[in-house]
Amino acid sequence: MSETPTIPAPPVGQTPPASQTVQIGIEDFAKVELRVGKVLAAERVPKSSKLLKLQVDLGTETRQIVAGIGTKYEPEALIGRFVAVVANLKPAKLMGIESQGMILAAGDKEVAGLIGFSEPVQPGMKIK
Repeated sequence: MSETPTIPAPPVGQTPPASQTVQIGIEDFAKVELRVGKVLAAERVPKSSKLLKLQVDLGTETRQIVAGIGTKYEPEALIGRFVAVVANLKPAKLMGIESQGMILAAGDKEVAGLIGFSEPVQPGMKIK
């Protein structure tokens, strides 16, 4: 019997190559509802250098989203910005504040940048 070769883990702080990530089927991906959001308001979460509390327009409603992007962005720099939002994520509490979605960003341990748009988009538009 031959053993399946093991792939060594990447060094701490590095992302594994895409070939080493868990693969999902299109059925699983189709469950994720990605929408365009427009940041209407943003403020720091007290006692946290990382968390920002955002009010995000999703076209038909405004959602409160707590995002761990505060080490990269000042709250006032986000107002009016269009972002990618996971809109069907179950609400969660972060430092006692309800978050009703997730903002998508690039980066491993530190945020490198937000997912954005180069052409005009409307809040609430589906991302596919």
